[in-house]
Amino acid sequence: MAESDADAILEIYAPIVLDTPISFELEVPDVSEVVRRIGEHTTFAPWLVAYRGDECLGYAYGSEFRARAAYRPTVETTVYVSASSRRSGVGEALYSALFTELRAQRFRTAVAGITLPNEASVRFHEKFGFRKVGVFHRVGRKFDAWHDVGFWEQDLAQSQSEERGSGN
Repeated sequence: MAESDADAILEIYAPIVLDTPISFELEVPDVSEVVRRIGEHTTFAPWLVAYRGDECLGYAYGSEFRARAAYRPTVETTVYVSASSRRSGVGEALYSALFTELRAQRFRTAVAGITLPNEASVRFHEKFGFRKVGVFHRVGRKFDAWHDVGFWEQDLAQSQSEERGSGN
């Protein structure tokens, strides 16, 4: 990925950092940090960016869930869509492509952390077969308020067999 991807990604991500508790980052990373993160993440799992012409519509990626070796078949997934592209199918297209790649790389479980409340993200993840597994209460502090984080999981092997209709 080029530095231009990092610039485009920051156009989407900066308002999320600055204006919402969705991301627990308190400061917007610079371009070199985004380039570093992309490089780090792509050694483990895909990072996908959607464009229409020169306009970046959104991005999705997989990242390491935890550092211990036994967690390697598990991937944490993330998707962000530009404000102008929300509810247009971009997020669904990105996640569909991401999950295809994750299955091809033989990941077994996908997890997603969602700052609560966030009904749109909850509905979005559940549409993709994620099931809620729990909530950590008051684990993040941003904008002088405590925030809960819910965790959802998806069995990638099971969801793939369901898509094929094999029932295995």
